Amino acid sequence: MTIDIFWRIPTHGEPSSHRSRKPFRGDWFPGDDSRRQAGLSGDDGFTYADYLAEIARAAEIAGFQGGLIPSFPMTDEPWVISSVLARETRTFRFMIPFQPGFLNPVVAARATASLQRATGGRALYNIITGGGGPQQLWWGDPVGHDDRYGRTTEFLDILRGVWRGGPFSYHGRFYQVEDAGLADPLSREEFPEIYFSGSSDAALASASKHADYYLTWLEPFAQLRDKFARVKERTDALGRKIKCAIRVDIVARPTEKEAWNEVERGFENIDPAVLAAHARRNEGSESVGARRQQALRPTTINSYKDLIIEPNVWSGFNLLRGGQTQGIVGSYEQVAERLDELVRLGADAFILAGTPHLEEAYRVGEEVLPLVRGRAGAPALRAVG
Repeated sequence: MTIDIFWRIPTHGEPSSHRSRKPFRGDWFPGDDSRRQAGLSGDDGFTYADYLAEIARAAEIAGFQGGLIPSFPMTDEPWVISSVLARETRTFRFMIPFQPGFLNPVVAARATASLQRATGGRALYNIITGGGGPQQLWWGDPVGHDDRYGRTTEFLDILRGVWRGGPFSYHGRFYQVEDAGLADPLSREEFPEIYFSGSSDAALASASKHADYYLTWLEPFAQLRDKFARVKERTDALGRKIKCAIRVDIVARPTEKEAWNEVERGFENIDPAVLAAHARRNEGSESVGARRQQALRPTTINSYKDLIIEPNVWSGFNLLRGGQTQGIVGSYEQVAERLDELVRLGADAFILAGTPHLEEAYRVGEEVLPLVRGRAGAPALRAVG
């Protein structure tokens, strides 16, 4: 059995290393005057889309199946970026995150089937239902936590129903559909695999019904084992099988010392105000996953070492670039060993990332992936499924 491994596409720009938080690649700059201050005034004709295409091609060349295209208030729209990158790659698969409440399920089915038809079936879903609070209201969505997951379940019920060609009718709490269905040849396109995020009981109930892969952030390994067991137990009760996937950042270098030196240099450049705010981050969030991450933070942070929670696992990545907290740090061999350990715990897929994404796609693809053995002990496992 092989392990599916994806990369990440930084649709919000990125710094050139962990030693800076300012996104000087991909033309997402903080403030109107930052281009001039960075000495980058003028247009050389190389756009942010060109940079994203370089990363996608690098991931494709390095052996990754495809890439996650993030969706946050500060990113480009992943549906649009997927269409752009489709013309720049040949086998690269597009994992599109979206919150179901923001699309009509019939329109989403038609759009996805069209993308499948145009790209030879390279689209996947990352279904996210939102963490609530101010960010959820940014999207104009006041629906409560458990109701959002109920809405997601109905959305996916309809999406699957109309994909078969119809006529399909549905009368739910959030959606009503009469005699809908995709026309031939759209209905003959392959239904996209679903990666599903969420840690609450409501999330697991929805994931167990519809997800092909249950996707989680990296957590302490024992916690992940328990989480995987919970979601598989729920899915087994429905007569379905589900796989598990992990989103994790990587700092891999020829030696462990070099890897931790990179983390230390990044930590030393963190603004003290960012450190002070770190303990308050996600307070009041409805996201169970965010609260699980928050519970791992030390009350006092004086050194990057205070954030090492397990061998080769560092919980300060969001201090360096925002986003996920936990990541793996070590030599190429150590990172591969930790990924193999996660496979033994039940992981069937990974979404990896590293800063900067272009160079690190080559580094991780060429130096780490060939060392990952998976369950079969293959001598040179690549990211193909």
